[in-house]
Amino acid sequence: MIEFIYPHTHLVAGVDEVGRGPLVGAVVTAAVILDPLNPIVGLADSKKLSEKRRNALYEEIIEKALSWSLGRAEPEEIDQLNILHATMLAMQRAVAGLSVVPEYVLIDGNRCPALPMPSLAVVKGDSRVAEISAASIIAKVTRDREMAELDICFPQYGFAQHKGYPTAFHLEKLAEHGATEHHRRSFAPVKRALGLAS
Repeated sequence: MIEFIYPHTHLVAGVDEVGRGPLVGAVVTAAVILDPLNPIVGLADSKKLSEKRRNALYEEIIEKALSWSLGRAEPEEIDQLNILHATMLAMQRAVAGLSVVPEYVLIDGNRCPALPMPSLAVVKGDSRVAEISAASIIAKVTRDREMAELDICFPQYGFAQHKGYPTAFHLEKLAEHGATEHHRRSFAPVKRALGLAS
């Protein structure tokens, strides 16, 4: 991992999101403050890790982090606010949920939500900042597990495989079966499936 240099402080929270692109389910965010005395080896962008490695790191992060928290915005909120604003809201919720108040927050991407402490957006932060990598792993494992649970309720859509992303299979099943109550109605493929697209 490339070490990213940020203002010297002890309590740094990393924040990342998973689920901006899918047509179904919540956007899930995580905030993590790592313990410098309890390092975790092998942190990386969650998308570049195998599922087995991600799950192992997830357990290690939960065990060793000084604090971690999840935030989310549900499909109704995404439809009301739009995906960008819903993601910012979910990030605010993740930071607010930390049991330890961070002195500084590093956000993956190119913009920060409004927070009560200093923050910095870091492009490709999930590959460059250990705290953001940890947050990306917590968020992805959480959301993937939710999709697996949704798959049990709606097996015809294949959520466990595509995690709600607009794959050819998902779009085909959306056209065939219509949308569930968990689909994001403001997203164009779902609008089309519901006959709402103009």
